[in-house]
Amino acid sequence: MPLGSGLLGLRFLGCRTEDIPEAKRGSVLVIGAGPAGLGAAGRLVCMGHEVVVVDKMPEPGGLLIFGIPEFRVRKDRVRAGIRELREAGVEFRTGIEVGRDVSLEKLIHEFDAVLIATGTWKTKRLRIPGAELEGVYGALEYIVEYFMAKYGYRPLSSVPALGERVAVIGGGFTAIDACHIAMERGAREIHLVYRRTRREAPAGPNEFEMLEKKGVNIHELVSPKRYVGCDSRVCGVELIRMRLGAPDESGRPRPEPIPGSEFILEVTAVLEAVGLRPTPPFDPETNHGIRLNQDGTIWTDEFFRTTRRKVFAAGDVKHGPSKIGPALKSGIDAAQAIHKFLVGELKGWPGL
Repeated sequence: MPLGSGLLGLRFLGCRTEDIPEAKRGSVLVIGAGPAGLGAAGRLVCMGHEVVVVDKMPEPGGLLIFGIPEFRVRKDRVRAGIRELREAGVEFRTGIEVGRDVSLEKLIHEFDAVLIATGTWKTKRLRIPGAELEGVYGALEYIVEYFMAKYGYRPLSSVPALGERVAVIGGGFTAIDACHIAMERGAREIHLVYRRTRREAPAGPNEFEMLEKKGVNIHELVSPKRYVGCDSRVCGVELIRMRLGAPDESGRPRPEPIPGSEFILEVTAVLEAVGLRPTPPFDPETNHGIRLNQDGTIWTDEFFRTTRRKVFAAGDVKHGPSKIGPALKSGIDAAQAIHKFLVGELKGWPGL
């Protein structure tokens, strides 16, 4: 989740503390303390609502704290913005995973409105032979585990060592950040593998060039075909060279494999960063009447309303992976809709 030009600093409170109404209009539960959840909380408290934010992580901030390196987002600024929310009256309950530690159904009944802003915390995994080998990790999950240890929430020894030769698969910001984490973890040789060229990469060519200056080996127009195992651990990636064909649904040239161009890259670990999946606080089978789109995001109408009365959704769990600015704005816009609902200006409900 990169910054993006839409992020105006890291101040989440939308007013001066002295301007917050003393009388509370309604109670709102925000599930998820990332950009969307924090943005929503900072507007709702300013409009006179009692706001409780629950999050599964040991401190608020979401991927701003646990998923993005310090050189992109200063953690002291994130924590200062959260501290300001606390001083304004927002209550934070951390270390609580909705659906595991507390029932979503119970929370829906306890609050006047609920906003789901749980983001995209799972890596889309490659379905290729050898994917089950030890040493093959989802990049985001690995980054989160590393920052949990770095900030003292678990021993650093609990984070698996990557060894000396690491392959990172992908061309987005998570892939770029995974290369930086591999450097911090002491890898001597890092290979970034991308199936298109840097011009088509979501992270953009500048990020690739910065990695090259740091000694990262960039492999463009190659794609993993299978992982090679030595005993039960990955020791290589079989790659196949690609050529760019006609545009696909994203508008970018479709990579096509070149038969007979396979080669082996020796590695000690692999970090997959080929996309992220939405993580709503429930299983699709027990969705509490909340409809999901085909890609796993939560369906909403134009007012951020889900198919369950008084439950709203915002941020990446609603619209898929994005930059911080759009996620923050999504939370702010959802807060306006929730306020209108609580004061009786937003009538009816989709599907009811």
